[in-house]
Amino acid sequence: MRKDPAAGAWPGRAVPWIRTVLPGRAARAGADALALATALLIATLLRHDGHVRWLHGGELAELSLVAALVHTAAGIRFGLYTGRWSYGCFEEILALAKTAAVTTPIVFVLDTLLGRLVPRSAIIGAGLIGLVLAAGVRYAVRLLHDQRLRPRPEPGGRVVVMGAGEGATQVIRAMLRSPSSPYVPVALLDDDPAKRTLRIMGVPMAGNRHAMAEVVRRFHADTVVIAIPSADAPLIRALTDLAEPLDVDVKVVPRVVELFGRTVRVEDIRPVSHTDLLGRREIAIDLAAVAGYLQGRRVLVTGAGGSIGSELCRQVAQFGPARLVMLDRDESGLHAVQLSLDGRGMLDDRNLVVADIRDQQRLDEVFDEHRPHVVFHAAALKHLPLLEMHPSEALKTNIIGTYQILQTAIRHNVDRLVNISTDKAADPCSVLGYSKRITERLTAAADAAAPGTYTSVRFGNVLGSRGSVLTAFAAQVEAGGPITVTDPEVNRYFMTVQEAVRLVVQAGALDSHGEVLVLDMGEPVRIADVARRIAESAGRHIKIVYTGLRPGEKLAEVLLGPGEPDHRPNHPLISQAPVPPLDGAVLSLLDPSSPRADLIAVLRWLAESPALPGRVAPPAPAPRSGGRGGKRQAEFTMRLGRHP
Repeated sequence: MRKDPAAGAWPGRAVPWIRTVLPGRAARAGADALALATALLIATLLRHDGHVRWLHGGELAELSLVAALVHTAAGIRFGLYTGRWSYGCFEEILALAKTAAVTTPIVFVLDTLLGRLVPRSAIIGAGLIGLVLAAGVRYAVRLLHDQRLRPRPEPGGRVVVMGAGEGATQVIRAMLRSPSSPYVPVALLDDDPAKRTLRIMGVPMAGNRHAMAEVVRRFHADTVVIAIPSADAPLIRALTDLAEPLDVDVKVVPRVVELFGRTVRVEDIRPVSHTDLLGRREIAIDLAAVAGYLQGRRVLVTGAGGSIGSELCRQVAQFGPARLVMLDRDESGLHAVQLSLDGRGMLDDRNLVVADIRDQQRLDEVFDEHRPHVVFHAAALKHLPLLEMHPSEALKTNIIGTYQILQTAIRHNVDRLVNISTDKAADPCSVLGYSKRITERLTAAADAAAPGTYTSVRFGNVLGSRGSVLTAFAAQVEAGGPITVTDPEVNRYFMTVQEAVRLVVQAGALDSHGEVLVLDMGEPVRIADVARRIAESAGRHIKIVYTGLRPGEKLAEVLLGPGEPDHRPNHPLISQAPVPPLDGAVLSLLDPSSPRADLIAVLRWLAESPALPGRVAPPAPAPRSGGRGGKRQAEFTMRLGRHP
């Protein structure tokens, strides 16, 4: 017959709890009581130099019972027998020590009241001996439990762990305590000579990275796991190169930022990706400074559906903005970013804004409705070869669109605006570079005119973004090849989108006026090496073809142009370089309908000229027939003149 829950019992849960949980906790309390009684016996024998005749069994048993009751009551008070911790963990040992510290003086007092059943020194000694015995029982049980769970080596499962820090400890613990783990760690490698005698859960240190070949052979290992969550791309490349000729699998553990505060699991161990080899790095961020300008503020992100914009939205959302407005002309991109943020993707939120930054009237409507405090401007055209063929599109989107964002932000009293630029703007030689350098100069001019902070952030290639080299190479491999590379010596800077955006968010917190903030991209990487690695990992023969540099492309990109100092006053990974401002009135010189060569010449002049408008004459245009171009020029000038 089931009892009414209202009467004070849960019939569906009470009986299983009594049958399963209670006996386990009672057994723990009983084991501790037995350990304490044994400790009293040992301490009394030691007090009497081992002479059994001095023992009084009845009195010793009486005090042992009293001590057991006190110890159990104190243990319940400190959570020792309430299921708060797993058996034998550090927290439980700490609770055991607290229980012993309380039990010993209480038993001391009770023994005095009962007529000194055993010597006082025996009670004090019994407290210490009992603690050691109870902790020893826990250690033995935990050791037997771990041995029972320890998986047996399977083909491909013997692992050499590279690293002997906290990451390696978590990895080894996960491997040995997961019954389904396919891995068994057999040796450790670490470059720190202070760890040469270290063992982690019985796994011995066998040498440094240069001993990898010998250790793999000696322990018959099948896999090398790089268990260093903070490892950067150069370290992973170096370790991968050492393991490549050994015919072993190479795997890594996630970075700290990917773990979101949890420990490493067996499922987290994964093969080395191209992102790991090119752009993996831990970025320290000043959370207090970032939260200070984002938390509780209205934030607008343009280009929110793109690779950079969508990651900006995801990271900004973590800092609790009052409103996160996501603007893009690509409705599919907005749908994707909303899905990544709330998992719904209903497209019913007013903070999702379909708009084109070329449309000034629409921008005014958006800013009037949402009144943003902070703007991240990521919307842009970025494919260099296409913009070389169609420079008018770079003018209309990258330059005019950015100018309209800046002017709208000034009119609506935006506190802080971050313009996303590119390394192509450093010593530019392409339409993309010219257009982005001009936006840096326009932003510097806006900063001088506005009460808020307006700054640009410059970085290089972003891994995993749409159109990135890895995406292109992967598509070429999928099609059967060949992989096309422009030049054997061409090199580029790489950074993951998460790393880039973390630094962009950090850069927005810096005190910067009239400067471009240049993100440290690490060391440049040869594109040919990237192509070779991808071709070798394809599992079939993939040919690599060199096509030659395209117009506007450099053999090697730079992050700082001539005369731009590498000055890092606020953050070790962010340089701050001054930018000569450019008055937006000069845009009246630009005509989207101009011949391609003329338009590129004016863009180059605006990007490179150190002087303000009116002090240097623009390059003379090429001869044109008819007056149609002049009419369009006048119309374009009038359009710009609406918002000086």
